[in-house]
Amino acid sequence: MERAIKRKNEPMSKAKIFYHDIGDYLNREDKLDIVKKFGSIGNPEIPWKELTPNEHGDWIAIRNESFDTFIPMQPEKKFDLKSETFFNNYAVGINTARDAWAYNFSLKKLSQNMVRMIDNYNSEVNKLEKDSSHTLISDSKIISWSVNLKQDAKKMRHHSFNSIFNRESVYRPFCKQFLYFDRPFIERPGINSAFYPNENIENITICISPSPNDGISLLISKDLTNLHFNGDTQCFPLYFYEKNNQAQQGLFDNATSSESEYIRREGVSDFILERAIKQYGVSTNSTAAITKEDIFYYVYGFLHSPEYRTMFTNDLKKMLPRLPLVDDVKDFWAFSNAGRKLAELHLNYETVPPFEDVIVTGNDSGLYTVEKMRFPKKGQKDTIIYNSKISISNIPEEAYEYVVNGKSAIEWIMERYAVTKHKDSGITNNPNDWAEEVGNPRYILNLVLSIINVSVQTVGIVKSLPKVEFD
Repeated sequence: MERAIKRKNEPMSKAKIFYHDIGDYLNREDKLDIVKKFGSIGNPEIPWKELTPNEHGDWIAIRNESFDTFIPMQPEKKFDLKSETFFNNYAVGINTARDAWAYNFSLKKLSQNMVRMIDNYNSEVNKLEKDSSHTLISDSKIISWSVNLKQDAKKMRHHSFNSIFNRESVYRPFCKQFLYFDRPFIERPGINSAFYPNENIENITICISPSPNDGISLLISKDLTNLHFNGDTQCFPLYFYEKNNQAQQGLFDNATSSESEYIRREGVSDFILERAIKQYGVSTNSTAAITKEDIFYYVYGFLHSPEYRTMFTNDLKKMLPRLPLVDDVKDFWAFSNAGRKLAELHLNYETVPPFEDVIVTGNDSGLYTVEKMRFPKKGQKDTIIYNSKISISNIPEEAYEYVVNGKSAIEWIMERYAVTKHKDSGITNNPNDWAEEVGNPRYILNLVLSIINVSVQTVGIVKSLPKVEFD
């Protein structure tokens, strides 16, 4: 919480703004206690600090000028293959404008919900065809309107359900749900279909969002990604795909038999590959082996650097990252290899074995469904009450050091894997349906145990990263 004041009896031409930062991560009661203690802004004990904006208009959280000397991640124009940036393409996450309808843990219920909504939509179009003055029904339990869908209705466009649009996706960190990815029902699809054209084509995207908590929210994905997957998500791809209209392929392009309908393009730019080869030289075997994939994982590794994230927190809160190529080629490879290890953990988290020292009580109860996981009491995070029969204890404190967008990975699982009912639509979303449909009743319990290990290993890898010094 902040307070800004203008000193009394000063003419407007000499106005000054003073500020006192009371700290982050305070709850409502803590903030009110501080205000009550100070009493008024005239209290002489308040350590006011005079603010002067910089050239960017920053009054507080001043950005670091050296940040601008680094190489941008994103191009000014998407699909710019000549951009002098790390990537030549990126996309905002998917905004359906009707998540309760278009997402669900259950593939069966997702289909049922969308069939019902599409039928209701077509019924409204039929009424408009008979009477153009008809007012569209506004009941959120019947249909979820958006600007584009209303335009379709006014143009008398009918739509139909097709199960081919049911896709696996990531909704929040380490939380998969099914998505109905059909253009009329996705308000803002971005260019995600260029990254994941169909369910048979594999790809990876580094997902980034400015974070008010620690500067940057960072995670990697191999599925279609929601707009708020890890904040206001921007996705940077290893590859992107274009329809194969017999266009000539570039030097670094490749089309495999399973992707014959599409031409695969590299998401990492020619510019940054050439810059890396020139900077690190080509006289050794390790340097000559540098590829765009190596650079992709270098980016993921480097973005985890504690020194980088601390030094440029204020910049990262306000804009997408800019990165250097580190001076020493050994450090380049250290970041790249660490990025691969982190990606392996974060992409294949479901298959990571449980952390060995964790204790599961009630494991043989046979009751693996969840309603809402919780801690025994506030501040006690070494134990999770999974359900009425099962608890997980001896969770290491360091596991909670792995944070995505202001929340530990473990707490993301606890929050998202709970039975919820959407107020407006009345739709229930039950994570136990996912476990049932994949044929693994223990899926959610195993997921919690895996994420504890993923978190501990992530913290270890991050601590092993090369220390980077900045001017």
